[in-house]
Amino acid sequence: MTDPMASAGTIHTTREIEALIPHRWPMLMVDRIVEYDPEAQRIVGIKGVTATEFWAQGHFPGLPIMPGVLQVEALAQTMAVYVAKQPGFGERLGLFAAIEETRFKRMVVPGDVLRLEVTMEKLGKRFGRGRGVASVDGEVACEALLSFIIPPEGALR
Repeated sequence: MTDPMASAGTIHTTREIEALIPHRWPMLMVDRIVEYDPEAQRIVGIKGVTATEFWAQGHFPGLPIMPGVLQVEALAQTMAVYVAKQPGFGERLGLFAAIEETRFKRMVVPGDVLRLEVTMEKLGKRFGRGRGVASVDGEVACEALLSFIIPPEGALR
């Protein structure tokens, strides 16, 4: 059944993303998934950046700039959606293992639409790595090589 809240070109709505990963407002950093290609091991999410984001008032007053760490988090959440869709991963929680080769090249401000593209380089039962690129209007804002581990069952309880 198609989600009635889905707009054209949307593969997963916010509601569907919330069914796949544990993040919730105000830490959910992906609004929708617009591309998913399991053969190419690639996924693309969208984050509409607004002036009402929890960080906007204080980072920085009068000049709200999305913190780089939140851009990286948005890429990681997009990757988490990809991983959650793979057989055997649905209920498992991944945690950062490394954030490497990270570069910030453009400010992201309210009104921007952040395109979050992740291509998986490795995905095993307990470890994964993907290359993420966050962009606005075709300009790279952030890029990073993100690695995660999946702890054994019960380790997070």
